[in-house]
Amino acid sequence: MASAPPIPVALLRQASYRRPELAGAVERLFYACGLDFSAGERVLVKPNLVSRTNARLSCTHPEVVRAVAAHLLDCGARVTVADSPAFGSAARVAEACGLTEALGDLGLRVATLDRPVPLKLTGGGSIGLSRRALDAERIVSVARLKAHCQFRLTASTKNLFGAVCGCRKALAHMRLGQEPGRMERLVLDVRAALPPSIGLIDGIIALHRGGPVHGQAFPLHLLGCSPDTLALDAALCGLLGLTPTDVPLWAEAQKWQLPGADPTQARFVLEQPGAFDARGFEIAASLDPMRFEPLRFVRGRIKSLLHRLG
Repeated sequence: MASAPPIPVALLRQASYRRPELAGAVERLFYACGLDFSAGERVLVKPNLVSRTNARLSCTHPEVVRAVAAHLLDCGARVTVADSPAFGSAARVAEACGLTEALGDLGLRVATLDRPVPLKLTGGGSIGLSRRALDAERIVSVARLKAHCQFRLTASTKNLFGAVCGCRKALAHMRLGQEPGRMERLVLDVRAALPPSIGLIDGIIALHRGGPVHGQAFPLHLLGCSPDTLALDAALCGLLGLTPTDVPLWAEAQKWQLPGADPTQARFVLEQPGAFDARGFEIAASLDPMRFEPLRFVRGRIKSLLHRLG
Protein backbone atom coordinates (compact mmCIF):
# COMPACT_ATOMS: atom_id res chain seq x y z
CA MET A 1 0.00 0.00 0.00
CA ALA A 2 1.36 3.41 -0.98
CA SER A 3 2.07 5.76 1.89
CA ALA A 4 -0.08 8.87 2.24
CA PRO A 5 1.41 12.02 0.73
CA PRO A 6 2.92 14.55 3.15
CA ILE A 7 0.69 17.41 4.27
CA PRO A 8 2.19 20.91 4.00
CA VAL A 9 2.27 22.91 7.22
CA ALA A 10 3.55 26.48 7.03
CA LEU A 11 4.80 28.15 10.21
CA LEU A 12 6.00 31.74 10.03
CA ARG A 13 7.50 34.12 12.57
CA GLN A 14 5.36 37.24 12.86
CA ALA A 15 5.94 39.79 15.63
CA SER A 16 3.12 42.30 15.08
CA TYR A 17 -0.42 42.80 13.80
CA ARG A 18 0.51 45.68 11.49
CA ARG A 19 -1.46 45.51 8.26
CA PRO A 20 1.29 45.67 5.62
CA GLU A 21 3.29 42.94 7.36
CA LEU A 22 0.23 40.74 7.91
CA ALA A 23 -0.83 41.05 4.28
CA GLY A 24 2.55 39.77 3.12
CA ALA A 25 2.63 37.04 5.75
CA VAL A 26 -0.82 35.65 4.89
CA GLU A 27 0.00 35.64 1.18
CA ARG A 28 3.26 33.81 1.87
CA LEU A 29 1.51 31.19 4.04
CA PHE A 30 -1.11 30.40 1.41
CA TYR A 31 1.42 30.17 -1.39
CA ALA A 32 3.80 28.01 0.66
CA CYS A 33 0.95 25.53 1.20
CA GLY A 34 0.03 25.56 -2.50
CA LEU A 35 -3.30 27.21 -1.79
CA ASP A 36 -4.88 29.49 -4.37
CA PHE A 37 -8.43 30.74 -4.80
CA SER A 38 -10.50 31.13 -7.95
CA ALA A 39 -12.48 34.13 -9.10
CA GLY A 40 -16.06 33.68 -7.98
CA GLU A 41 -15.24 30.91 -5.49
CA ARG A 42 -17.48 31.01 -2.42
CA VAL A 43 -15.18 31.10 0.61
CA LEU A 44 -16.30 31.32 4.22
CA VAL A 45 -13.81 33.00 6.53
CA LYS A 46 -14.63 31.60 9.96
CA PRO A 47 -13.03 33.51 12.88
CA ASN A 48 -13.40 32.49 16.50
CA LEU A 49 -15.92 34.95 17.94
CA VAL A 50 -16.36 33.23 21.25
CA SER A 51 -17.66 36.01 23.51
CA ARG A 52 -17.91 39.77 24.09
CA THR A 53 -16.09 39.09 27.38
CA ASN A 54 -12.34 39.68 27.04
CA ALA A 55 -13.03 39.87 23.31
CA ARG A 56 -9.71 41.49 22.37
CA LEU A 57 -7.87 38.38 23.57
CA SER A 58 -10.43 35.56 23.49
CA CYS A 59 -11.37 36.14 19.82
CA THR A 60 -9.19 35.88 16.72
CA HIS A 61 -7.33 39.16 16.25
CA PRO A 62 -9.35 41.30 13.78
CA GLU A 63 -6.31 42.22 11.70
CA VAL A 64 -5.54 38.56 10.97
CA VAL A 65 -9.13 37.98 9.84
CA ARG A 66 -8.94 41.13 7.72
CA ALA A 67 -5.68 40.05 6.09
CA VAL A 68 -7.19 36.70 5.12
CA ALA A 69 -10.37 38.29 3.75
CA ALA A 70 -8.40 40.93 1.82
CA HIS A 71 -6.23 38.26 0.18
CA LEU A 72 -9.30 36.27 -0.88
CA LEU A 73 -10.95 39.37 -2.31
CA ASP A 74 -7.79 40.16 -4.26
CA CYS A 75 -8.08 36.67 -5.76
CA GLY A 76 -11.64 37.46 -6.84
CA ALA A 77 -13.30 35.10 -4.37
CA ARG A 78 -16.80 35.74 -3.01
CA VAL A 79 -16.05 36.15 0.69
CA THR A 80 -18.35 35.70 3.67
CA VAL A 81 -17.09 36.33 7.21
CA ALA A 82 -19.30 34.57 9.75
CA ASP A 83 -19.45 32.69 13.03
CA SER A 84 -22.08 31.51 15.51
CA PRO A 85 -21.31 32.21 19.17
CA ALA A 86 -23.01 29.89 21.62
CA PHE A 87 -24.80 32.88 23.12
CA GLY A 88 -25.39 36.25 21.47
CA SER A 89 -24.90 37.37 17.90
CA ALA A 90 -21.74 37.24 15.82
CA ALA A 91 -22.17 40.92 14.94
CA ARG A 92 -22.13 41.95 18.61
CA VAL A 93 -18.98 39.94 19.36
CA ALA A 94 -17.35 41.23 16.17
CA GLU A 95 -18.00 44.78 17.28
CA ALA A 96 -16.55 44.11 20.73
CA CYS A 97 -13.31 42.59 19.42
CA GLY A 98 -12.77 45.23 16.71
CA LEU A 99 -13.54 43.05 13.70
CA THR A 100 -16.43 45.19 12.45
CA GLU A 101 -14.14 48.20 12.21
CA ALA A 102 -11.28 46.20 10.66
CA LEU A 103 -13.47 44.90 7.83
CA GLY A 104 -15.16 48.23 7.13
CA ASP A 105 -13.00 49.36 4.21
CA LEU A 106 -13.32 45.94 2.55
CA GLY A 107 -17.08 46.25 2.30
CA LEU A 108 -17.61 43.15 4.44
CA ARG A 109 -19.91 42.68 7.42
CA VAL A 110 -19.90 39.82 9.90
CA ALA A 111 -22.82 37.43 9.50
CA THR A 112 -24.18 34.73 11.79
CA LEU A 113 -23.90 31.06 10.84
CA ASP A 114 -27.59 30.24 10.96
CA ARG A 115 -30.23 28.21 9.06
CA PRO A 116 -29.58 24.85 10.76
CA VAL A 117 -29.53 21.61 8.77
CA PRO A 118 -29.59 18.29 10.70
CA LEU A 119 -26.27 16.45 10.75
CA LYS A 120 -26.35 12.79 11.82
CA LEU A 121 -23.68 12.08 14.40
CA THR A 122 -21.42 9.10 14.94
CA GLY A 123 -22.92 7.26 17.88
CA GLY A 124 -26.46 8.47 17.23
CA GLY A 125 -28.42 11.69 17.36
CA SER A 126 -28.07 14.81 15.24
CA ILE A 127 -27.15 18.48 15.51
CA GLY A 128 -28.00 21.61 13.52
CA LEU A 129 -25.18 22.64 11.19
CA SER A 130 -25.35 26.01 9.44
CA ARG A 131 -26.56 25.96 5.82
CA ARG A 132 -24.48 29.10 5.28
CA ALA A 133 -21.35 27.11 6.12
CA LEU A 134 -22.40 24.09 4.07
CA ASP A 135 -23.03 26.28 1.02
CA ALA A 136 -19.42 27.52 0.92
CA GLU A 137 -17.02 25.87 -1.51
CA ARG A 138 -14.16 26.20 0.96
CA ILE A 139 -13.73 27.40 4.53
CA VAL A 140 -10.74 29.16 6.07
CA SER A 141 -10.79 28.51 9.81
CA VAL A 142 -9.02 31.53 11.32
CA ALA A 143 -8.58 30.82 15.02
CA ARG A 144 -6.48 32.16 17.85
CA LEU A 145 -4.28 29.56 19.54
CA LYS A 146 -5.69 29.14 23.03
CA ALA A 147 -5.48 27.03 26.13
CA HIS A 148 -8.89 25.60 27.00
CA CYS A 149 -10.38 24.39 30.28
CA GLN A 150 -12.16 21.40 28.65
CA PHE A 151 -10.14 20.57 25.51
CA ARG A 152 -6.77 21.68 26.97
CA LEU A 153 -5.80 23.38 23.69
CA THR A 154 -7.90 24.66 20.80
CA ALA A 155 -6.91 25.85 17.35
CA SER A 156 -8.24 25.55 13.80
CA THR A 157 -10.15 22.24 14.09
CA LYS A 158 -12.14 23.08 17.22
CA ASN A 159 -12.95 26.45 15.63
CA LEU A 160 -15.06 24.61 13.02
CA PHE A 161 -17.47 23.63 15.82
CA GLY A 162 -18.73 27.20 15.48
CA ALA A 163 -20.60 26.08 12.34
CA VAL A 164 -23.10 24.46 14.72
CA CYS A 165 -25.88 26.99 15.09
CA GLY A 166 -26.10 29.04 18.28
CA CYS A 167 -27.07 27.43 21.56
CA ARG A 168 -27.06 23.94 20.01
CA LYS A 169 -23.38 23.82 20.97
CA ALA A 170 -24.21 24.25 24.64
CA LEU A 171 -27.06 21.76 24.36
CA ALA A 172 -24.63 19.23 22.90
CA HIS A 173 -22.40 19.68 25.95
CA MET A 174 -25.44 18.98 28.15
CA ARG A 175 -26.55 15.90 26.16
CA LEU A 176 -23.23 14.32 25.27
CA GLY A 177 -20.69 15.78 27.65
CA GLN A 178 -20.69 12.96 30.17
CA GLU A 179 -19.92 10.29 27.53
CA PRO A 180 -16.12 10.05 27.16
CA GLY A 181 -14.97 11.09 23.71
CA ARG A 182 -18.40 12.12 22.42
CA MET A 183 -17.75 15.88 22.30
CA GLU A 184 -14.42 15.32 20.58
CA ARG A 185 -16.10 12.98 18.08
CA LEU A 186 -18.81 15.60 17.52
CA VAL A 187 -16.21 18.19 16.57
CA LEU A 188 -14.70 15.72 14.09
CA ASP A 189 -18.15 14.88 12.68
CA VAL A 190 -18.73 18.58 12.05
CA ARG A 191 -15.33 18.90 10.37
CA ALA A 192 -16.08 15.91 8.10
CA ALA A 193 -19.46 17.30 7.06
CA LEU A 194 -18.17 20.76 6.11
CA PRO A 195 -16.63 21.78 2.79
CA PRO A 196 -12.81 21.47 2.56
CA SER A 197 -11.42 23.51 5.43
CA ILE A 198 -8.08 25.30 5.55
CA GLY A 199 -6.53 26.07 8.92
CA LEU A 200 -4.91 29.45 9.59
CA ILE A 201 -3.80 30.10 13.16
CA ASP A 202 -3.24 33.37 14.97
CA GLY A 203 -0.48 32.62 17.44
CA ILE A 204 1.15 36.05 17.33
CA ILE A 205 -0.39 36.59 20.76
CA ALA A 206 -1.82 33.32 22.07
CA LEU A 207 -3.97 32.87 25.18
CA HIS A 208 -2.82 30.72 28.08
CA ARG A 209 -3.41 30.30 31.84
CA GLY A 210 -7.14 29.89 31.28
CA GLY A 211 -9.28 29.74 28.18
CA PRO A 212 -11.36 29.76 26.14
CA VAL A 213 -12.49 33.22 27.32
CA HIS A 214 -10.47 34.28 30.34
CA GLY A 215 -6.71 33.94 30.43
CA GLN A 216 -3.50 35.80 29.77
CA ALA A 217 -1.61 36.85 26.66
CA PHE A 218 1.36 34.79 25.53
CA PRO A 219 3.56 36.28 22.78
CA LEU A 220 4.40 33.26 20.60
CA HIS A 221 4.98 35.39 17.48
CA LEU A 222 3.60 32.69 15.17
CA LEU A 223 1.27 32.46 12.20
CA GLY A 224 0.49 29.04 10.79
CA CYS A 225 -1.40 27.54 7.88
CA SER A 226 -2.23 24.15 6.36
CA PRO A 227 -4.81 22.74 3.96
CA ASP A 228 -5.54 20.21 6.73
CA THR A 229 -6.70 21.65 10.05
CA LEU A 230 -5.70 18.53 11.98
CA ALA A 231 -2.17 18.61 10.58
CA LEU A 232 -1.76 22.25 11.60
CA ASP A 233 -3.13 21.59 15.07
CA ALA A 234 -0.96 18.51 15.61
CA ALA A 235 2.10 20.56 14.66
CA LEU A 236 1.11 23.26 17.16
CA CYS A 237 0.59 20.70 19.91
CA GLY A 238 4.02 19.27 19.23
CA LEU A 239 5.54 22.74 19.23
CA LEU A 240 4.08 23.27 22.71
CA GLY A 241 5.47 19.95 23.93
CA LEU A 242 2.08 18.22 24.10
CA THR A 243 1.15 14.66 23.12
CA PRO A 244 -2.21 13.10 22.14
CA THR A 245 -2.53 11.94 25.73
CA ASP A 246 -2.62 15.61 26.74
CA VAL A 247 -5.08 16.80 24.07
CA PRO A 248 -8.36 14.83 23.89
CA LEU A 249 -9.37 16.07 20.42
CA TRP A 250 -6.01 15.02 18.96
CA ALA A 251 -6.29 11.61 20.67
CA GLU A 252 -9.78 11.09 19.22
CA ALA A 253 -8.57 12.02 15.73
CA GLN A 254 -5.75 9.49 16.04
CA LYS A 255 -8.21 6.85 17.28
CA TRP A 256 -10.13 7.24 14.03
CA GLN A 257 -6.86 7.26 12.05
CA LEU A 258 -7.54 10.62 10.43
CA PRO A 259 -4.49 11.41 8.29
CA GLY A 260 -3.72 14.90 9.57
CA ALA A 261 -3.55 13.62 13.15
CA ASP A 262 -0.34 11.74 12.37
CA PRO A 263 2.46 14.26 13.00
CA THR A 264 4.89 12.26 10.86
CA GLN A 265 2.87 13.24 7.79
CA ALA A 266 3.53 16.97 8.24
CA ARG A 267 5.96 18.61 5.83
CA PHE A 268 7.13 21.94 7.20
CA VAL A 269 7.44 24.22 4.20
CA LEU A 270 8.66 27.38 5.99
CA GLU A 271 9.93 27.50 9.59
CA GLN A 272 10.49 24.41 11.73
CA PRO A 273 8.63 24.14 15.08
CA GLY A 274 11.93 24.61 16.91
CA ALA A 275 12.14 28.19 15.64
CA PHE A 276 9.49 29.24 18.18
CA ASP A 277 9.96 29.67 21.92
CA ALA A 278 6.93 28.25 23.73
CA ARG A 279 8.58 28.02 27.14
CA GLY A 280 6.20 29.27 29.80
CA PHE A 281 2.98 28.53 27.89
CA GLU A 282 0.68 27.17 30.59
CA ILE A 283 -2.25 24.82 30.08
CA ALA A 284 -4.70 23.31 32.54
CA ALA A 285 -3.24 20.49 34.65
CA SER A 286 -6.72 18.95 34.97
CA LEU A 287 -9.69 19.49 32.68
CA ASP A 288 -13.19 20.65 33.56
CA PRO A 289 -16.03 18.23 32.77
CA MET A 290 -17.31 18.42 29.20
CA ARG A 291 -20.91 18.42 30.38
CA PHE A 292 -22.59 21.77 30.96
CA GLU A 293 -24.96 21.78 33.89
CA PRO A 294 -28.52 22.96 33.10
CA LEU A 295 -28.13 26.06 35.30
CA ARG A 296 -25.12 27.15 33.27
CA PHE A 297 -27.14 26.78 30.07
CA VAL A 298 -30.04 28.82 31.47
CA ARG A 299 -27.69 31.58 32.62
CA GLY A 300 -26.17 31.66 29.16
CA ARG A 301 -29.56 31.96 27.48
CA ILE A 302 -30.56 34.81 29.79
CA LYS A 303 -27.24 36.56 29.10
CA SER A 304 -27.77 36.12 25.37
CA LEU A 305 -31.25 37.60 25.57
CA LEU A 306 -30.00 40.60 27.55
CA HIS A 307 -27.29 41.18 24.93
CA ARG A 308 -29.90 41.20 22.17
CA LEU A 309 -32.15 43.59 24.07
CA GLY A 310 -29.18 45.85 24.90
